[in-house]
Amino acid sequence: MSIAARPNPARDFLKLVAFEHSVFALPFAYLAALTAMTAEGRFGWEALVLVTTAMVSARTLAMAANRIIDRKIDAQNPRTAERELVTGKVSLRTAYIGCAVSLAVFLTSAALLNPLCLALSPLAVAPLIVYPYAKRFTDYPHAILGLAQMVAPVGAWLAVTGTFDGAAPAIVLGAAVGLWIGGFDLIYACQDVEVDRRVGVRSTPARWGVKAALHASTASHAVAWAAFAWFGVLTGFGVLYWIGLAIVGAALAWEHTIVKPDDLSRANKAFFTANGFIAIALFAFALTDLLLR
Repeated sequence: MSIAARPNPARDFLKLVAFEHSVFALPFAYLAALTAMTAEGRFGWEALVLVTTAMVSARTLAMAANRIIDRKIDAQNPRTAERELVTGKVSLRTAYIGCAVSLAVFLTSAALLNPLCLALSPLAVAPLIVYPYAKRFTDYPHAILGLAQMVAPVGAWLAVTGTFDGAAPAIVLGAAVGLWIGGFDLIYACQDVEVDRRVGVRSTPARWGVKAALHASTASHAVAWAAFAWFGVLTGFGVLYWIGLAIVGAALAWEHTIVKPDDLSRANKAFFTANGFIAIALFAFALTDLLLR
């Protein structure tokens, strides 16, 4: 006789917001913050902890809001029909509470960092909430996701410096991250083309086809790689950073060889494995470079 697993609301909520996917953007927030600290000749654990708290809470808010807003669409897609809000594993009330708590933590973190971060915090939240609605009014929701993710490195830099003066490297890094994440969101969206067209969800693959979307993803990732290189030039990174960036280029190339218009069976592998590796690898090489300065 099997014993049913006990409900675990905390675990189910973390699964709802795909908490482990924080690995995609968090390393780049750290990269921006630590590069700014190196430039200013000071290191602060408090700022790094607050950057972490702000990043994780903002992402949790974004994902919970996304799941709430898209729950009826998710129910019509076999790939997403088992998500926790659709099945009732997580209640709508719990998801709303999670959003409220995440927003409060984010705003508190921003306030504790500096006045500029607090003043700009609504601008950071706005694209996170707009993104789930974007698929209802534009064929290019991936661009809005990229804009939302661009905020992380810029915000982390401002968290350390408290000013836009000298923030050009952070803006370049933010553009690189936005293009990179927007590019792999294009790949991810290819899985849902038929369902999206049937239920009226808008996306680049649904509008222009899988082949065009994959070409757009390749172009986006090429420009993202160039922007990562530009960031390295602006901040004076050494040979280790460039080794890391070469590895990132190889990983991006591999990602685009395993996903084809007529074979999307490895889209999830490209999404999770390749991009998780890219974030960690570039940060690891950049961090080592910073430590050796």
